[in-house]
Amino acid sequence: MTRVVAVNGGLGDPSSTRLLVDRIAEAVGARLGGGAKVEIIDLREAAVDIARSMTTGFASGAARDGVDAVESADALIVASPVFNASYSGLFKSFFDLVDVEAMAGKPVLIGATGGSPRHSMVLDHAMRPLFSYLRSVVVPTAIYAAAEDWAPTSGDTATLSGRIDRAAGELVALLGVPAPESPAPVVDKVERRQMATEAAGIANFARLLGNSTPAG
Repeated sequence: MTRVVAVNGGLGDPSSTRLLVDRIAEAVGARLGGGAKVEIIDLREAAVDIARSMTTGFASGAARDGVDAVESADALIVASPVFNASYSGLFKSFFDLVDVEAMAGKPVLIGATGGSPRHSMVLDHAMRPLFSYLRSVVVPTAIYAAAEDWAPTSGDTATLSGRIDRAAGELVALLGVPAPESPAPVVDKVERRQMATEAAGIANFARLLGNSTPAG
């Protein structure tokens, strides 16, 4: 069974980074079908053990569990909020514990979130070099989601969905799993109501982000 591990570097609750990770994981899982397992790791839940592991020089506790999951995965989905033009310190500390040899050749899909589109270059200036150093194979399409990308009224949610779908296809292709052709969608009245409900939920989430300090 193909095993994909998604690492959420978000610190907030609610977390736009976790929302992005969920969306990507769902897209990858749909393409892989029933013969795959997608597991999500929230680094905020292992923050104390990650810090302790950095001082001792070896991973322990929840940090050890996370490192083992990442090292044994067939592919990774990783995402972090932007802090001071880079990924979060927690995100970096976690991957400092990972064995470089275990990361060699591993397909990785990278993502990031931030309050402004101007921070999108963090993907190519910080995250991609990190995983290149770890000798991983980073998919061409990286996914950045700014605050307005979650608001359906802006028209950007369709663009975000397209980037997620394209990146998911690239990750699955690196795994050697053929992506099935999707039939033309048939939308009935029930599905339209469900879509409207989801859109309203995303819009509410976007308003929460706009009324609070940026949450990773």
